[in-house]
Amino acid sequence: MDRTLLYFPGDKTKGEGQALLVFIIKQLILPMVHKSCRSLLLLPVIFLLSTGSLAAQVGGRGVFPFLDMTKSARIAAVGGSYLTVNDGDINNALSNPSLINEEMHNHLGLAFVDFYADIASGFASWSRTMDRIGSFAFTMQFMDYGEFDRADMTGARQGKFTAAEYAFTVGWGRALSPNFSIGANLKGVWANYDRNSSTGIAVDVAGTYISDDQRLVSSLIVSNAGAQIKPFDHAEREPIPFNIKLGVMRDPEHVPFKLFVLADNLHVWDLRYDDPEDPEKQVDPITGEARQDSDLEAFGDNLMRHMVIGGEFSLTENFHLRGGYNYRRRQEMKVPSRMAMIGFSWGLGFRISKFHFNYSRGAFHLNGSPNYISITTNLNQVFSFTTSE
Repeated sequence: MDRTLLYFPGDKTKGEGQALLVFIIKQLILPMVHKSCRSLLLLPVIFLLSTGSLAAQVGGRGVFPFLDMTKSARIAAVGGSYLTVNDGDINNALSNPSLINEEMHNHLGLAFVDFYADIASGFASWSRTMDRIGSFAFTMQFMDYGEFDRADMTGARQGKFTAAEYAFTVGWGRALSPNFSIGANLKGVWANYDRNSSTGIAVDVAGTYISDDQRLVSSLIVSNAGAQIKPFDHAEREPIPFNIKLGVMRDPEHVPFKLFVLADNLHVWDLRYDDPEDPEKQVDPITGEARQDSDLEAFGDNLMRHMVIGGEFSLTENFHLRGGYNYRRRQEMKVPSRMAMIGFSWGLGFRISKFHFNYSRGAFHLNGSPNYISITTNLNQVFSFTTSE
């Protein structure tokens, strides 16, 4: 996968990363947050800054990578790791806390992903709105790597062991005006690999702009600013998957279609890497050296590696078709002799009675495609709860 790594502690980028988070929270978030909620956001941030543990990481290195993985079927269908759509879908809250709002009050969201080789992931979310404070979403998330054979150095088997990672998230969101909302997630993370364990903490902050006609929605998200508190045995602390994302949704008038343009890893420009085994690499017949891309080709390639393009077409109010294209995934996971549909994704969503179902598949490799399943419902309707506090 990707080889690019930025790590703030101990290098010249440390101050830049901390300054970015401080500016976003101090200048953009705190002035608009109710006083009773400020400590919820400030305490973990102060801890992270005091320990110097902010990290920026892109692909393949570090710990707790599941924190930045696609989490719901609807998001996976358009090819990204988050969405910018303000329609009360609680399954979007985990990746974009600024979408948490009173429409999600007492909503329940469940998601499951069937990955490769018996690896499975999922989460359960529940939301509650409190007067004068805002809306909250509580999420329990897991990544189960399955069961393995334990063996000694001679190969003699000594039973079985399991490996898994978990995160508990408290998310908060509040609408500051009809056009702007903010939100934050506080995550406690832990992992168990047989007898080896690790813990961590992370914070997301986000802001969303909504046009007057609600047909344009844009979100800026700073995710997984955090630290590994307890490293694995006999190991040093490692970075967690810090990310900066900017996404736009456009819903054209008179057309039942939503267009998503989603960007991520905005803190790292160069997402390319040189693969010496790349069979597509052309060699100059005179010098014997590999041909280098022009500056324009390199710029275009890098730009597209940050972008995901997807869409959602609503055939009826209760039935939706979705699709997406992830350029970076296609470039990193392709087999040149057989490109197939790597990087493309598709899905559908429908409503039956009081339940919303979503299903999608995303092509990561020729070996197969993971299955994503999500269900959401309003518990007030299911159990006839009252909405009054």
